Amino acid sequence: MKTTVFTAHHVAAGAKMAEFAGYNMPIEFTGINDEHLTVRNGAGVFDVSHMGEIWVKGPKALALLQRITTNDVAKLYDGKVQYSCMPNGRGGIVDDILVYRIDAETYMLCVNAANIDKDWAHICAEGKAFGMGAGHGKELYNASDEICQLAVQGPSAMKIVQKICAEPVEQMEYYTFRKMTVAGCNAILSITGYTGAGGCEIYVANEDGEKLWKALWEAGAEYGLKNIGLGARDTLRLEKGFCLYGNDIDDTTSPIEAGLGWITKFADGKDFIDRAVLEKQKADGVSRKLVGFKMIDRGIPRHGYTLATPEGKEMGHVTSGTMSPCLKTGIGMGYVAAEFAKPGSVIAVIIRDRLLRAEVVKVPFV
Repeated sequence: MKTTVFTAHHVAAGAKMAEFAGYNMPIEFTGINDEHLTVRNGAGVFDVSHMGEIWVKGPKALALLQRITTNDVAKLYDGKVQYSCMPNGRGGIVDDILVYRIDAETYMLCVNAANIDKDWAHICAEGKAFGMGAGHGKELYNASDEICQLAVQGPSAMKIVQKICAEPVEQMEYYTFRKMTVAGCNAILSITGYTGAGGCEIYVANEDGEKLWKALWEAGAEYGLKNIGLGARDTLRLEKGFCLYGNDIDDTTSPIEAGLGWITKFADGKDFIDRAVLEKQKADGVSRKLVGFKMIDRGIPRHGYTLATPEGKEMGHVTSGTMSPCLKTGIGMGYVAAEFAKPGSVIAVIIRDRLLRAEVVKVPFV
């Protein structure tokens, strides 16, 4: 298993550790509910160094990204981040990603940890058609093993981070970033967030990780900063209705089915992979849709549980589910027949051979 530059700190803090995407990662520290509410009400720090970073550079960078992603990269400006996905040529999704525009010929992609190798192979294969080389000093470069990343999340997060930044960051706009000095380190500080609670992500070189870690905890002491594991990261993102690759989206789900039509832009001249397929889906409609639902009957929906009509006809499965720490009720996401996708529709979750009622609702849940 791989480790991050912060692994020893997690072990020393008594974290429950487990393998995730090939890394030894902290799942929880003081308990998922406690950590979840800490982020909603205060501030927590997540080690997300397992995420991947891939550079796309040169005069063909924009053209390649317009080909391999669904969103319109031409709309980006320096310092802007874009949520997007990469279609796989079969109507499914290679990965959902963040695209950072450094300048007109320099972009960084943040990709999911479990998909780094798959994404890299896909990007390199597509890059060949544009004459782009892969490797050190080339137009395409996989820097995932050289960069660590901490996400500081919660309503107090930016007050803490401001203390270790030389320039103002508290009023930075959502989905923007800056290359700047943080805790004396060269860093990229971005405002995207996977919790919906506010905050930022800080990328630095691995060799600067220890310096960043120490400064962050010193700055956060007065605000009660806490360690947060991947367990609470999952419940936090689910309450906000954010998709998790491998659960809610994968190589078999289309962005239109997944409710990601808003990042699927059929702009003039943007001939992206699967454009014709997705354009047809958008025009004709799809037979299934990803929805959020809240339990009516008492029960906790879990990943893999069957979703059915109220009469018990199977139509999908729970892709993500939990007991919401904020709502104190079961919530989930899953694919249902299109006729049951409208908010207010009643569906059933089969839990221990029982049909338990749930209501389709608009996300976010909180």
